[in-house]
Amino acid sequence: MKKVAALATLLTLTTALAVAPKDTLVIQESADIPTMDPGVTYDTASGAITENLYETLLTYSGASLTKLEPLLATKWTISNGGKTYTFDLRKGVKFHSGNAMTCADAEYSFERNLVTNSAESGNWFISESLLGTGANANDDKTITWARIDKAVECNNAGQLVFTLPAVDPAFLAKLAYTGQSIVDSKHAAKIGEWSGKEADWKAWVGKDLTNSNLSKQPSGTGAYKFVRKDANAFLATAFDGYWGKKPAIKNIVIQKVSELAARQQAFLKGDADLIEGGGRAVDEEQIKGKPGVVWQDGFPSTSATAFFMNENIKATGLLGSGKLDGKGIPANFFKDANVRRGFSYAFNYDQYIQDVQKGKGKQRTMLLPDTFPGYDAKVNTYTFDAAKAKQFFQRAWGGQVWKNGFVLTANYRAGSVPSQTAMEILKKNIEALNPKFRVNIQAKQWSEMLASSKKGEEAMIVIGWAPDYADPDNFMYTFYSSNGYYFPRNNWKDTQVDKWLEQARNTVNTAERNRLYSLVGKKAYEQAPYILMPAPVGYSFMRDSLVGADQKSFNPMISFSYTGTFWKELSKK
Repeated sequence: MKKVAALATLLTLTTALAVAPKDTLVIQESADIPTMDPGVTYDTASGAITENLYETLLTYSGASLTKLEPLLATKWTISNGGKTYTFDLRKGVKFHSGNAMTCADAEYSFERNLVTNSAESGNWFISESLLGTGANANDDKTITWARIDKAVECNNAGQLVFTLPAVDPAFLAKLAYTGQSIVDSKHAAKIGEWSGKEADWKAWVGKDLTNSNLSKQPSGTGAYKFVRKDANAFLATAFDGYWGKKPAIKNIVIQKVSELAARQQAFLKGDADLIEGGGRAVDEEQIKGKPGVVWQDGFPSTSATAFFMNENIKATGLLGSGKLDGKGIPANFFKDANVRRGFSYAFNYDQYIQDVQKGKGKQRTMLLPDTFPGYDAKVNTYTFDAAKAKQFFQRAWGGQVWKNGFVLTANYRAGSVPSQTAMEILKKNIEALNPKFRVNIQAKQWSEMLASSKKGEEAMIVIGWAPDYADPDNFMYTFYSSNGYYFPRNNWKDTQVDKWLEQARNTVNTAERNRLYSLVGKKAYEQAPYILMPAPVGYSFMRDSLVGADQKSFNPMISFSYTGTFWKELSKK
């Protein structure tokens, strides 16, 4: 009890921006934490937590995007023509509850992900591997308990065995994603989660785990154990029973601080070790070169970001009059490709690169990192061209858009300076085209924007994608397929693009996959479903007292992107 009381006191002090002790890592960011349940973790804010409280079978080796090494597994074999994977599991591992980790926990974890799978849970890609479909049993009636149970089992030797319906060259990489972490099955069942048995599996199919009991009371095998969380702060402490090397830093405090200036002040004073910055231009001016700051530059960018233009806006509160009468927009406003092209030509990409990225940015041809296979640098791109924007708006909706005007309400993540600046650039240029054009922009909490956009209720937002696993399918299918994760947020569909993407994910021929992705890129340029944001050159900054985060160890596949490594690898001097 004394220990809990002391930690609670620490949380209160650090929330008040007390000086960060040597045994405590203090992080400040603008986003809240949507969930701590690995089964539904599918955003970086949540992933940064779960990947440190929980562990996966495999993890990335150092800074490599392709080399994997054992974590909770010790070794594995592949047989049956590449369709059977057998894992030996680490012995002597304990969960934070004190329960010993067994093969049954690993089997439960994957079966739970298959049972509760939904498009928003992040388990669709493991379901595709193990069941041959990204759907759940509610949406695909061929999925039975027998199929789920057969896909992942423990054999008599206590090994975990996966049986795939078809070869999947990305399967091992998928297992390294934090959403595939091993959870404490006894603890989960005790607090009211799925029992792990056939008797109640149907009641859990597709269930939203965001606010699950496991999210409120996590129990993983990670080096850090959850202590408490409220609306403004999160606290974890080193797990005494951790099977691996004892972490050098005892306490982790993450504070939600919406105002960038407050985060900067705390960082420069040493009250915070790491903070969410404000984009390169702001960070170079306010942070770089200041006393006590370590700045690292030149990281490759493995994320992709875009303006989403929703073709089926389901929130009537954002539509104004709901008509093309100059007082609002209809729900299908962005359905006309001429509207989307007009917006694409109205964004000043070069200005964004200069204002936000301080000249260190690159306009991509498609929503795929240029370091990934399948990227085609020859696909055309949009440039800022007011005359062309005007031409397309004059054509849009038979001339009604230009004649009557519109009022559009667009939201951006509260506290995100890059997103806010992008919105301001677009607003200024759109409104300069026609006095009847109006774009209202407003900040919105990250968890709220995720939830509303998931329901198709946002008209226009800026949102990005960080890879779950290092394969082009994870970006191209996500953004461009009508079966992809982001489809409900954009509602853009092209049957030919869907066909190409399905073909690309069903062949191991790299040249053919590259050809198909190039075709998708060209079609997307023509149809303009997104406004592609310039990709930054990666950088990081931290207090010089922090040790263990450098470019040699930085891995962009780790959600905790401020350092690109796990908390357990860090120390303070």
